[in-house]
Amino acid sequence: MDNAPFYGRREELNRLKALLNKTTSSLIVIKGRRRIGKSRLILEFGSGIKTITFTGLPPEKETTDQTQREYFVQQMQRLLGITGIKADDWGDIFWHLSKEVTQGRVLLVLDEINWMGSFDHTFLGKLKSAWDLYFKNNPQLLLILSGSVSSWIDENILSSTGFMGRTSLELTLDELPLPVCNLFWRNRAEFVSPYEKFKILSVTGGVPRYLEEIDPDLSAEKNIQNLAFRKGGLLVEEFDRIFSDLFSKRSQRYKQIVERLIDGSASLDQIAKTIKLEKGGVLSDYLEDLVETGYVTRDYTWNIKKGRESNLCTFRLKDNYLRFYLKYIEPQLNQIEKNRIKHPPAWATIMGLQFENLVLNNFHRMHALLGIEPSEIIYDNPYFQRKTTTQSACQIDYMVQTEFNTLYICEVKFSKEPIGTDVISEVKQKMTRLVKPKNFSIRPVLIHVNGVTDAVYESDFFSKIIDFGQFLNE
Repeated sequence: MDNAPFYGRREELNRLKALLNKTTSSLIVIKGRRRIGKSRLILEFGSGIKTITFTGLPPEKETTDQTQREYFVQQMQRLLGITGIKADDWGDIFWHLSKEVTQGRVLLVLDEINWMGSFDHTFLGKLKSAWDLYFKNNPQLLLILSGSVSSWIDENILSSTGFMGRTSLELTLDELPLPVCNLFWRNRAEFVSPYEKFKILSVTGGVPRYLEEIDPDLSAEKNIQNLAFRKGGLLVEEFDRIFSDLFSKRSQRYKQIVERLIDGSASLDQIAKTIKLEKGGVLSDYLEDLVETGYVTRDYTWNIKKGRESNLCTFRLKDNYLRFYLKYIEPQLNQIEKNRIKHPPAWATIMGLQFENLVLNNFHRMHALLGIEPSEIIYDNPYFQRKTTTQSACQIDYMVQTEFNTLYICEVKFSKEPIGTDVISEVKQKMTRLVKPKNFSIRPVLIHVNGVTDAVYESDFFSKIIDFGQFLNE
C-alpha cells in the first residue's frame, strides 16, 4: 500500500538521508522479515530522487538462474527501454545497467537480492566486480541491496571478504515500536481503548504491512475477522508465502521448529528432541535462519554476580502472527475457504504469550517507563535459573540488572479481568527462589493490560505498576 501514511522509521530515514551529503557513491544493505517495510522505507527515502528498482523472482519450482536473469533483463527493458541484451551472464547485464547510471543522483535498488543471487554462485562476485569497476564511479549513485533472508545476506554479503569495507550503511528493520503502532488508528486513536488495540496487536505485532489494514472504525474482532477468517484475507495465505518464499524446499522443517515454540520458549535440546534432529549442524543453522529473519529470538540468561551472559539460552517465537496462524487460522482453513467463519474464535489461550511478546519487543519503552537510563543497565532479558542440588528453578518474564545492584523483576500478566492479589504470591515465590548476591536490591514490577484490583494497589508490594496503554504513548 504505497499510498498509506508512512509512520516511524525516522532514525533509519535520517541515516539514509545523511548519505546524500557524501561526495562518493554509497552501497547500502537493508534487511528484515517480509512485510516489515523495507520497500516502503526505500520509497520514502527515494522521494524526489531518480529511483530504479529491480526485484528477484520468488523461488518457485520453475525458478532457475536463467529465469532470474531473464526476468532482470525484462525489467531493464520495461524500466529503461534497453533492448537486445542477452540474459546469459550477470557480468554483461550489470555492465549494460551501469551505462544507464553513470551521472547524476540515482538510487538503484536490487530488492530481494537473496532471490536474485541464490541460484547462481557467480552472481555476487560479478556484482562486486561491477561495483568496483562501474557503479561506484558515479559519486552520486546509491545502490541498495535489500532482502528478507537476513542470514543469506549476512553470510554472502556482510561477512563476505568480497564486499568487506564496501558498504556505507547496514540497516536491519524490526517491528515498529508500540507508540508508532498506535498511529495506525489515526484520528480514532484516543477513543479506542488500549485493550482493543492490544487484541489487534496480539495478532499483527508491530508489522507495518499488517497494521496498514486496520480500519479504525471497526472493532478489533471485526478487523481480525476480515484479516484472518475471511477468504482472501491478508493473513490467511501469509504463512505459506513466508515459508515458501524464504525457506523453499526446507519450509516443512522450519515449520516444525515454529510449531514447537507455539506454547512457550524451548531449549535447543527440547527442540531437537521434538523434531528428531541432532542438536548441532543443520538444526542450529535452521534456528539461526529463523533468528536472523526476525521470527524467533534467542534469549540468554546471565550470571547475576558477574553480570555476564551465560551459555544457557532458550528460543522464543517472537512473531505474534505466526503463533496466531498456527493456533487459530490453520485449523480453520477449510471453513475459511468456504466463508463459513462468521465470528473469529476466542483466542484467550495465547493472549499471555502474545502480550509478553509485545512487551519484550518494546524493552526500550519499558526502560523509559521504569526511569532506567540505558547506560545504567548491566544486563536485561527474560531470566531463567535451572534447578540444581543447591537451588530451585526460577523463571522471570523479564529482568533488568543495573549498575546500582538493583534487579527489576517484571511480571508481564494478561488477564481478561482486573488482576487480583494472587499475582503478589506468584512474584514473591520467584523472588524467594532467585539466587542473588546479598548486596542486591529487588524491585518487583507488574505490567498489565486490563487493570488491577484496588487490593493490589493497596498492598504497596510492586515498585511500579505499568498499564499497557503507557507503552502506546510516547
